[in-house]
Amino acid sequence: MFFDFEKPIQELIDQQEKAKETNAKGKVDMTDTIASLEQKILETKKDIYSHLSGWQKVQISRHPERPYTLDYIHALSQDFVEIHGDRNVKDDKAMVGGFGSIDGQGYLFIGQQKGRNTKERQFRNFGMPNPEGYRKALRLMKLAEKFNRPIVTFIDTPGASPGLEAEERGQGEAIARNLLEMSVLKVPIICIVIGEGASGGALGIGVGDRVLMLQNTWYSVISPESCSSILWRTWENKEKAADALKLTANDMLKNGLIDGIIDEPLGGAHNDIAATIEAVKKEIKKQYKSLKDKTSDVLIEERIAKFSAMGVVEELS
Repeated sequence: MFFDFEKPIQELIDQQEKAKETNAKGKVDMTDTIASLEQKILETKKDIYSHLSGWQKVQISRHPERPYTLDYIHALSQDFVEIHGDRNVKDDKAMVGGFGSIDGQGYLFIGQQKGRNTKERQFRNFGMPNPEGYRKALRLMKLAEKFNRPIVTFIDTPGASPGLEAEERGQGEAIARNLLEMSVLKVPIICIVIGEGASGGALGIGVGDRVLMLQNTWYSVISPESCSSILWRTWENKEKAADALKLTANDMLKNGLIDGIIDEPLGGAHNDIAATIEAVKKEIKKQYKSLKDKTSDVLIEERIAKFSAMGVVEELS
């Protein structure tokens, strides 16, 4: 799958494939041509991916072959045990969580999970949790606190479920409760945006001591399409909205809203999933090492101070 802005890369790859086919037939030696095209592909990739717009990064964050939450969890932890249910309504399949370990250190892993095909997407509600999903997440976080386990959250959602039933069961209250409780949890919390980070649906598991973003992800109060439809009554201005929202990892870091960026392989996480997961693993271990010796009081104090300092406040006399 190639996006519109990747067409120059696609054309070169097509040429390279034809050259390889000709070379395989043995009639013409195309070795130099193949090598030349390989170099051109690399140079074109570097040029395109070093000048991505906000909307183009949004597109990459939604690539159907990007690794999702469970891909990260199962690759990072061989002993992961998923825990189900909020002990109130049901088990929300859009929010997954459980305990596992990385190199002997135990963690609680939580994140939104999308689906690969139509059936899975419906089963996972397109990665949009209902209130019971956030209540399940909070139940697990309280369990992690009880057993003194650090928490890692993987954020990848187009938003919380917008349905009538979600509102009837207290969607806003469930997310607000998570913000409150996460701010005072006594264990280290590491939050990583691995895809889409939209609105309160993302923030509901996004209050942490360290908030990180993968290079080609986005984090914003609203999606570019929804922003465009509100301001211009059409989706046609989504690219303009994406730039105005300042939703890329670089924008978020510049504005002091996240703590770091995890580099992705050239072309996006889907181009080298193993390398992406290894980079995420390295960052989790690094951040936990910087947090593990802090007392719970210090963790809470610094966490609250960090989020309280965000934005601009002006007091009128």
